[in-house]
Amino acid sequence: MRLEPVIGDDPRDILRGLRSALHGAGPALGLGLVSALPGDVRPGTAVVVTTSGSTGIPKSVVLSRDALTASALATAERIGEGAWLLALPASYVAGMQVFVRAIVSGREPAVMSGTFTPQAFAAAALMMVSTEHGERIPTFTSLVPAQLTRLLDAGEHDSTVLTALRSFETILVGGQALPPVTLERAETAGVRVVRTYGSTETSGGCVYDGRPLRGVSVRVSDGEVHIAGPTLAEGYLGDPEATDAAFRREADGTRWYRTGDAGLIDDGILRVRGRIDNVIVSGGINVSLDRVERIVRGVPGLAAAVVVGVPDTRWGEASVVVATRGEALRRSESVQLEEARAAVEVEIGAHARPSRLVLVDELATLPSGKPDREAIRRVITALH
Repeated sequence: MRLEPVIGDDPRDILRGLRSALHGAGPALGLGLVSALPGDVRPGTAVVVTTSGSTGIPKSVVLSRDALTASALATAERIGEGAWLLALPASYVAGMQVFVRAIVSGREPAVMSGTFTPQAFAAAALMMVSTEHGERIPTFTSLVPAQLTRLLDAGEHDSTVLTALRSFETILVGGQALPPVTLERAETAGVRVVRTYGSTETSGGCVYDGRPLRGVSVRVSDGEVHIAGPTLAEGYLGDPEATDAAFRREADGTRWYRTGDAGLIDDGILRVRGRIDNVIVSGGINVSLDRVERIVRGVPGLAAAVVVGVPDTRWGEASVVVATRGEALRRSESVQLEEARAAVEVEIGAHARPSRLVLVDELATLPSGKPDREAIRRVITALH
């Protein structure tokens, strides 16, 4: 089966190719860094998504028609059916799945054109409001936490943006952990948010508010989150070793994806604690940067902060909090750092306290909207 690369990020090209691939009438779609990929894939493949990821290591994930369709149907079963708005890059799995859900439901998706701004988002959202047979058609969209934060900020002084946010039946938020303070702000504002967990290897979000979608199984083995079910990718194109390492089939035939995320299941709810490998050794003690970041984001003014590890002459490695000036200057920089250090000390211990707070004009991000942690780390290391 032929693989047809999509050059660029034009949503119209991706939607056209995706519709053909899902219906089995056209070649498989190649998204992302596809120039060096083989020209053929196995039958049944709908999309190969290649992304550099936050660590800079390219992965070409093979997704079948069945996996993408199963994900879309399970989402509709969980949150309902309606019309979808694309506000994310369509070349990444979260944005692509907006199109898949629209195609499976038989509705044309709305597309936010141009650069993401609260005003552009509001205009696209409010244009979707419509009825069918006298009943309002529910609307849905997917965002990353940084987008939701920006919209909530704008909504505080722009009623049109707030009305647009409230117009959605459900807003799926994923790509990274949603800070509790942001979720609380959304709920207070009357915005209906569902937190999603998943990855390209699981056809996007497959656990909603801690509970797996229909057909999806979740377990925690030796502290690592494993996922099974019909939404799993076939593996990594042209890399059988990486495929075998990440996807394990057990004696009973169940195929599990090893996420690399640390987590636990508490009363049936999956709670993800961050990446197992996002760890520094400070003073001879392992420190999870994801755990530190989760705590730091609870400090007022640091809800979107990123925590990275840098070399340290005394401790070997140390953690640094990086935040934007616009957010952090709402309160004193020194006060914020001390509050962050105190909060981390209470929950983890003094050894895990961040060493510094660095303010920047803008946090580097990947095209998916996630923080580009490697780029941020390089900048902070150069300043250190």
